[in-house]
Amino acid sequence: LVVSNHHVIEDAEDITVTLHDKREYKAELLGYDQSTDLALLKIEEANLPFLFFGDSDSLQVGEWVLAVGNPFRLQSSVTAGIVSAKARNINLLQRNGIEAYIQTDAAVNPGNSGGALVNTQGLLVGIIAALMSESGRYEGFSFAIPSTLAQKVIYDIQKFGSVQRGWLGITIVPVDQEIAAENKLENVKGVYIQGVSKNSAASDAGIKRGDIISEVNGTEVHANADFMELIARHRPGEKVELIIIRDGKEKQINTTLKNSMNTY
Repeated sequence: LVVSNHHVIEDAEDITVTLHDKREYKAELLGYDQSTDLALLKIEEANLPFLFFGDSDSLQVGEWVLAVGNPFRLQSSVTAGIVSAKARNINLLQRNGIEAYIQTDAAVNPGNSGGALVNTQGLLVGIIAALMSESGRYEGFSFAIPSTLAQKVIYDIQKFGSVQRGWLGITIVPVDQEIAAENKLENVKGVYIQGVSKNSAASDAGIKRGDIISEVNGTEVHANADFMELIARHRPGEKVELIIIRDGKEKQINTTLKNSMNTY
């Protein structure tokens, strides 16, 4: 199984995978997910080297990482950098796209897409997906899909042929200084609920417009990007534990996610 980006194989009629030792294989596209820009390919071969998934949640800003890819057809190039930020949204994907990128300053150029971002233990912590540049060349910012999210997407494609994505059924905006002050929050973080869909998982759980979600399954929510990633790790029918703030008080709510059609 070979993981790549959806934008790498998009509209391709035939896909060829070339290994480090220059062996070439015709690849079968098992599936893709435009919302995360991931694709899963299959080639017929045995005893190939592989990477173990690491925990992207445990990455710390300032931690060293390595980016591996084929920039400008320079096969298996490795660059080094640090984690510059996490849960970064750069408005790259289409509507309903899930962006919670790991930002690094490892040099990435056209041809790195779909490559591995590994930590100093050699564990896969991200799938390289984008760079931010005015010139189209590296200017100090590169972005990778977190391995924790990628692993779930890849497993779904392998098992179901498509991604099984849980939905809460809300519209949100990030908490800003004004919202924080109105709700007497100590910190400017979390997501503010602007609307709740009828018959959604949020509606069933009693979540209301004006609530603020501060945690998902014990993980703090800082903005829209990390909230969307935390929910996207789950499938319809799975339960999540939310901490919401309503009328200045914290409240724990457990809800069972539905799909985008508000069914299980």
